[in-house]
Amino acid sequence: METVKVVQAMYTDDDVLMSAVKKVRAEHHHIEEVYTPFPVHGLDKALGLAPTRIAITSFMYGCLGLTVAIVMMNYIMIEDWPQDIGGKPSFSYLENMPAFVPIMFELTVFMAAHLMVITFYLRSKMWPFKNAENPDPRTTDDHFLMEVATHGNEKAVEDLLVSTGAVETSIVEKEAH
Repeated sequence: METVKVVQAMYTDDDVLMSAVKKVRAEHHHIEEVYTPFPVHGLDKALGLAPTRIAITSFMYGCLGLTVAIVMMNYIMIEDWPQDIGGKPSFSYLENMPAFVPIMFELTVFMAAHLMVITFYLRSKMWPFKNAENPDPRTTDDHFLMEVATHGNEKAVEDLLVSTGAVETSIVEKEAH
């Protein structure tokens, strides 16, 4: 497995981190990763990350849930075991659809939510019993960490990060992805 050297810079304020990310990108350095204890608004745009497509998958999963609900209710209540409930015979699905709306809504939301979570965990490679990849436990509490790739210019990158307001820096070797 190939390793690369990165400079890890620790910050204590999210606004300082945001300006540091902008300055590092303006200097044309590659930011490997940023670890934060909470979502920082605008950080994805500052890092130049592509927009997420999770909303598209959510819509598709919702359509799948709606389809499953319609097919299931049509089969169970109309074809397989039609019943006369409250004087309303089940001759067709369309005649009884108003009574089925809550079930359609619930299955749409259920499928979209659950399948979105599963997709997110698989896409993020976060499965049970996986070892944590967090380089510093303080980033789960109140610190922010930025990893910047180096190419033999560790000192220059480290000096740049200190000038952006980093309270602590270190050079580490990390496995290349």
